[in-house]
Amino acid sequence: MLTDLELRHLARAITLAHSAREHGNHPFGAIAVGPDGSILAEAENTVVTSRDCTGHAELNLVRVLSTKYDQATLAGSSLYTSTEPCAMCAGAICWSGIGRVIFALSEEGLYAITGPDKAADSVRLPCRELFARCGRTIAVEGPGLDEEAMRVHEGFWSASA
Repeated sequence: MLTDLELRHLARAITLAHSAREHGNHPFGAIAVGPDGSILAEAENTVVTSRDCTGHAELNLVRVLSTKYDQATLAGSSLYTSTEPCAMCAGAICWSGIGRVIFALSEEGLYAITGPDKAADSVRLPCRELFARCGRTIAVEGPGLDEEAMRVHEGFWSASA
């Protein structure tokens, strides 16, 4: 069960997903919270505007975190994301040393929204499965706030190429 504070962090990640969409990108957002409860960094998806297929919110966040914080800080940190991390992002999270991931919308929930054509473009691998093979423990919680997280995707995938 997520606490009120954790739900607020998830809501912030969803707000960043709205921002990404407003900026012309795919609707995904993520934040990192340090061991002391402070927000370390925030990121949104930049795939379209940066013309970089790796510009996912979680990967953008990991890039910032790994250059600013030591392994002890990252191990005690939590990554909150609007949608369950894809296989690429989960791999980056594994290598970064981040200790916990909390997501709002599940991968399966996203695929139900995007439809079979867009889902076929993805590596369908739940983050829990990848993390189980990571070589270290990464705690995972989610989905949480999935209905709120679904709203940011409404109409997006049918309108985008």
